[in-house]
Amino acid sequence: MIRIGSIAQAWQVLQAIPEFDQRRSLAQLRERLPAGALVLIAEADGQPVGCKLGYAAADGSLYSWLGGVLPAQRKTGLAQRLLEAQEAWADEHGFPAITVKSMNRYPAMLRLLIRNGYRIRLVEHFGDPARERIHFIKAFPWNAS
Repeated sequence: MIRIGSIAQAWQVLQAIPEFDQRRSLAQLRERLPAGALVLIAEADGQPVGCKLGYAAADGSLYSWLGGVLPAQRKTGLAQRLLEAQEAWADEHGFPAITVKSMNRYPAMLRLLIRNGYRIRLVEHFGDPARERIHFIKAFPWNAS
């Protein structure tokens, strides 16, 4: 099940995602997310096991900032369902596009974005290919190619 949740619930999920080497405090999450930010929670057996956080960017897009699924729940389609729920929410709230950044060290996320029609618009190079930051965009309407 995917539902709107709280920043505290998302923070609990993010603490258990091993790939995130930059841990943020609950206060840091609350500070970064403005009022009206999107907080999606994926549940399995009544427990939060995934999340997706986003907010309005300066360019008018919905910036998909942070998210993930706990290792034990991966390959179950939850990341896809979170992405679809985020797109539906963005559409309902009139956003013209969704923007997101990822890195080469997260190949599953890169595949998910590309498979769902997100287009690369910029790559930031930092010397180490694993640290390259890749900017994606998916413009409305979502089903356009």
